[in-house]
Amino acid sequence: MELSEAGVLVTGGGTGIGRATARLLAERGARVAICGRRPGPIRETAAAIGAIPLVADVSDEAQVRTLVAATVRDLGRYDVLVNNAGFGAFAPLLELDVADFSRVWETNVLGAMLVARESARHFVGQRRGNIINVASTSASRGSAGGTAYVASKFALAGMTQCWRAELRQSGVRVMQINPSEVVTDFFEAAGVGRREDNPTKLRPEDIAHMIAAMLTLDERAFVTEATVWASAPKD
Repeated sequence: MELSEAGVLVTGGGTGIGRATARLLAERGARVAICGRRPGPIRETAAAIGAIPLVADVSDEAQVRTLVAATVRDLGRYDVLVNNAGFGAFAPLLELDVADFSRVWETNVLGAMLVARESARHFVGQRRGNIINVASTSASRGSAGGTAYVASKFALAGMTQCWRAELRQSGVRVMQINPSEVVTDFFEAAGVGRREDNPTKLRPEDIAHMIAAMLTLDERAFVTEATVWASAPKD
């Protein structure tokens, strides 16, 4: 597809991978809307990159319906969902808190489903569209302390396959990208401490470039899944 003709919604677009992706797609000529729960980061990012700021909690069904309707209205056209909103909570199984587990699932799984569902209704109606689910290498392997986050990303990967099977004949491409560790505030936000900057680890811009590449492939073809690793990371 031609990005210069696209209308794009990036969830979790205020920081990290979402911000980098929204910025790159806007630079390529797309009309971009970004959403998140916190008005501050969303409005600051939107002003910096020329995007439309939409404040919404993706785990709230009514807010998601309003979000997608506003996206269609404000962009004029809607072709691409980058389903990126998500966060982590990490603890050993014996210490895992039910509230933390539920919060992760409400955003990473329920939220992803709600935004995809409402977007897909629009895409199916126009017989074209793209959904890119931002999963993780944790969607294919577990790790100690990762029960909540890993389970949510395995679930997202499973949903991606279901949606692809359902929507393919309606002209909707459903894709998944799996970043390995990216230098963002992810771990600090998850409460496990700030990671030191590491030039050998991935940057949000690396994932943004991969997302753009997946989208710009001619619409007669699509990449079902892409995994991005750092070439030679050093801890």
